[in-house]
Amino acid sequence: MLGRLGMTSPEELFADVPGDVRKRSDIGAGMSEMDTVSKISGMLKKNVTGADIPCFMGAGAYRHYVPAAVDHVTGISEFYTSYTPYQPEISQGMLQALFEYQSVVCELTGMDASNSSMYDHATALGEAARMCSRMCKGKTFVIPEALSAEKRSVLRNYLTGTGIRTVTYGFDKRTGSLISDDISDTVGKGDVCGVYAEMPNLFGCLDKNVASIRSKIGDVPLVIGVNPMCMPIVRSPGDMGADIAIGEGQPMGTRLGSGSPLLGMFACRQEHIRKMPGRIVGMTSDAGGSTAFCLTLQTREQHIRRSSATSNICTNEALTAVAAAVYAVTMGADGMIDTAKRNMERAGALRSLLSAVKGIELVFDNVHFNEFVIKMSKDPAKVNSELLKKGVMGGVPMKGHVKGMDDCMLIATTEMHSDEDHRKLAGALKEVL
Repeated sequence: MLGRLGMTSPEELFADVPGDVRKRSDIGAGMSEMDTVSKISGMLKKNVTGADIPCFMGAGAYRHYVPAAVDHVTGISEFYTSYTPYQPEISQGMLQALFEYQSVVCELTGMDASNSSMYDHATALGEAARMCSRMCKGKTFVIPEALSAEKRSVLRNYLTGTGIRTVTYGFDKRTGSLISDDISDTVGKGDVCGVYAEMPNLFGCLDKNVASIRSKIGDVPLVIGVNPMCMPIVRSPGDMGADIAIGEGQPMGTRLGSGSPLLGMFACRQEHIRKMPGRIVGMTSDAGGSTAFCLTLQTREQHIRRSSATSNICTNEALTAVAAAVYAVTMGADGMIDTAKRNMERAGALRSLLSAVKGIELVFDNVHFNEFVIKMSKDPAKVNSELLKKGVMGGVPMKGHVKGMDDCMLIATTEMHSDEDHRKLAGALKEVL
């Protein structure tokens, strides 16, 4: 290759790459495959995951039990190794699996139609804001002050260049619930294309005020973000008057990883379906009259004129969507209801336990699903470092998410935490604080 290029050395080939970047790492001499595997395995043993020690982080991604059936079905090679399933010639099996996923999402959210998935909750929020601007002429998207920094950042990127700006509404400092008058005041000023709320909210509160938003905003599009795990026991977005429902589907059948593969849920009412991003799998009949599945709608830049596309998303989270469908079917309605109740019970038990620890104060007086906020007498980030030394992963520090809450931490618990796990966290916090 060097000869064809008229060069004499690799250094000459890479001369355009800055020298400080070209420095070779001193990784030593080569090793056999067996020795390499042994060395790398030793390095990986230093990693500690939520499966090794109790982990109380949440804020969108959670450790729930994954039934064996989920791994079995998603491990089938036709699912596990399939190419990004958006081509018209995609297999009937994958199309049917995604159709079942869409059906699950519609049943959980109370909406008429679901797409076959987005990347995650944050990107689904960005797409929802842009969809609202196609449904309504306003240029203001109203979001909660209590919104995670990640979602806020992704939303800002999605709205860049659209002319859409965001305005926030506040929350009650005692209950953590949204202040509906803030929303109605903003909408009353006009130029609003959509309103976004969450159930549960960032603080883990099951905010009853979300149900009142529809009556406050008239015909302005309403987007409600959900945790699908609590949907079996609370009012659905559809029941609360939402036009669009989004959420993070990771809790349904996907384990936590290094960031984890995530799953953006996105559903809407029938009248808005042609403005929805992504693609939709539909059920139809083939030439012989047998049931068949096809991509019914795919209004994206790779399939239609770029200027008419609803989104430039060029893939979907097919494998995690299949996992979510298998999880929901395996658990069934009774199983998901039971799991939701157990999560609420675990959160209530842990709140009571931590409220007795000196240096900890419960922040909000409200009904919580599976996470809640505590105020601490020491810096939450430093507390987490100390907790790790004691074999516990703490919660998510609120610094950077909500102003004025730098001394607060979001604690999450699920059905995977035992009473002993709760006692271990409480005992470690007592020592650290």
